[in-house]
Amino acid sequence: MIQTVQINGIETIVKADGEQASHAVADLIAAQVHRKADSVLGLATGGTPVQTYRRLIEMNRSGAVDFSGVTSFNLDEYIGLGGDHPQSFRVFMNEQLFDHINIDPARTFVPDGCAADVAAHCAKYESMIESAGGIDLQLLGLGHNGHIAFNEPGSPRDSRTRQVDLTPETIEKNARFFDSIDEVPCHAITMGIATILDARQIVLLATGAGKADAVAKMLEGPVDESHPASLLRNHDHVTVVLDQDAAGGLRLD
Repeated sequence: MIQTVQINGIETIVKADGEQASHAVADLIAAQVHRKADSVLGLATGGTPVQTYRRLIEMNRSGAVDFSGVTSFNLDEYIGLGGDHPQSFRVFMNEQLFDHINIDPARTFVPDGCAADVAAHCAKYESMIESAGGIDLQLLGLGHNGHIAFNEPGSPRDSRTRQVDLTPETIEKNARFFDSIDEVPCHAITMGIATILDARQIVLLATGAGKADAVAKMLEGPVDESHPASLLRNHDHVTVVLDQDAAGGLRLD
């Protein structure tokens, strides 16, 4: 059943399949840009948002949405991968979105995985977001262990952009993007949970039965740092968009 419900204060939209869910998220992003032509978007990588980005490309090409005034900040990047590395999130964003829409490349920001001074770079990234006026809409995916961006279980609620160690589970899940698991970086730069919660609006997309348990814990379990996505329930403008498989663990009426 396709429906929109409130679960513990979170607007939760359940669509029939991943394509419909992805298109619904694209519509939310487009609506934000329509409301504010110079919107600041927080963007995510990974397999989940690809269909959303494809839909936004179609909408841009048809004239349905204009990205010429938009600024973007990506959530994270692997440490040790330069912006020209095929598996870097910079290359991912260029290939999956930026190269195909009318956004100014100079206003698309991704953490520098090869920064000489990581701590200083993280502090600068925070200040750049602040100087841009803050993030209007933050797009998130959901890790199987409840991570948002690379904020793994146990990440502090007040964390800011920083270097993190990736869990063995996350490394294993991301190995599909590399030739071997040995090539997956063990460290990353990520926006912190507090940085994410500073966004004015948050949209989280989760699809597939493999995410059902993480979704149920996020929306119906305890709110604590052991499941970072649950901390989104402390925000007053979050929309969670799911397909029926990802919603399979929820107690929907």
